[in-house]
Amino acid sequence: MEKYLYLAINLFAISFPLIRSFEPKIRFASKWGSLFPALILTAIFFLVWDHWFTVIGIWEFNPRYLLGIFIFQLPIEEWLFFFTVPFACIFIYEVLIYFFPRDIFKPLGKPFVYLMIPVLVLLAFLNLDKMYTAVNFFVGALALGIHWLIFKDKYMGRFLFAYLVHLIPFILCNGILTGGLTPEPVVIYNNAENLGIRIWTVPIEDTIYSMTLLLMNVSLFEFFRSRKTI
Repeated sequence: MEKYLYLAINLFAISFPLIRSFEPKIRFASKWGSLFPALILTAIFFLVWDHWFTVIGIWEFNPRYLLGIFIFQLPIEEWLFFFTVPFACIFIYEVLIYFFPRDIFKPLGKPFVYLMIPVLVLLAFLNLDKMYTAVNFFVGALALGIHWLIFKDKYMGRFLFAYLVHLIPFILCNGILTGGLTPEPVVIYNNAENLGIRIWTVPIEDTIYSMTLLLMNVSLFEFFRSRKTI
C-alpha cells in the first residue's frame, strides 16, 4: 500500500476544499473560471522547473511511494501536486477573505516586499554554489517584484494572510513527503544543493518555493477574476 502514499497526500490536500467548493456562502466553485487558467499557467512554469531540477539531480522521487507512472521523467503524483495543492491554497485564500472582510495584513504588504526582495537576492548571491537555494530565492524575489509592479498592495495583504495560514498544512504535507513519518522520504533532496536547514524534515527553501507557487496562483487568479468584472 505504500506505493499510494504520494497519491494519498494529493487526495488529502484537495478533498476538503473540493467538497466545500459548492458551499453557498463562499461559492468557490463559481470562481473556477478564474482559478483553472491560473492553475494551468502556474503549473506549466513549475513543471518545467521541476523537470529541469530532476534531470540535473537537485531532487529525485522514491519509487517506493509512487504508482510508477511517469510523464517527462516526473511521477504522475508530482503533476497532480501542482494542481491539488494550489487549489487548496486558493480555497484558503478565499475562505479568509470571506471570514475576514477587512484586509488586516495590508499595512504589512509594502514592508514585506521591500524587505524580502533584497534579502532573497542577497541570499541567492551568497549561495550560488547551491542550485536549489540560488534559483529558488531568485525566482521568489522576481515573483514578488512582478506582483508588486502590477498590483502594488492591492492583494499582498490577502496573500500574506493566506500564506501564513497555509504554512500549517504545508509543513504537514511536505513533512510527510520529506520523510517525517516514513522510513524513507518520498522526495529525496540533494543536500549539496541546499542550505541544509530543515523545519521538521522540510528544507527551509521549500517555504520560499511554496510562497512563489501560491503568489503566482493568487496573481493570475486575481488577474483573470478582474477581467471577468470588466
